[in-house]
Amino acid sequence: MSGGKITLGIESPIGRLDVTLSEDAVHRVDFKGVAPDGPVPRTVAPLFKRVRKEIEEYFQGRREAFDLPLDPEPPGTDFQKNVWAALREVPFGEVISYGDLARWAGRPKAVRAVGSACGANRIPLFIPCHRVVAKDGLGGFGGGPKMKKQLLKLERH
Repeated sequence: MSGGKITLGIESPIGRLDVTLSEDAVHRVDFKGVAPDGPVPRTVAPLFKRVRKEIEEYFQGRREAFDLPLDPEPPGTDFQKNVWAALREVPFGEVISYGDLARWAGRPKAVRAVGSACGANRIPLFIPCHRVVAKDGLGGFGGGPKMKKQLLKLERH
């Protein structure tokens, strides 16, 4: 990677997203809505265009899975990486419990650790931690409960 990383803003129906990317991968998605609109450096322009297009398609109901290169920052532990990989297997429009995700990740008794791994996910939406719910309620989400409900509702059409 020669161009470094940059954070740019993308408007969405759930609010402005701050997307950090390099020419090779998406590194973070934040819900703060403070990143500038541009200019988009030439080195990241092709990936930024893909990210923006896939986000638009997702919110228009025309995309159920993202096809973007992801490189979480910070990179996460081996356990977190296993959880994040399992999260990417949760089908669009479905939810699973933290306990189910722990089983999918190969650590059925590590329910709290799975919750922590979801909380450490720095690429929400693309690694869909919003699809994981607590056995007695909604559970947490970096964008807050209202945003989590919006995403789940969108995916259920």
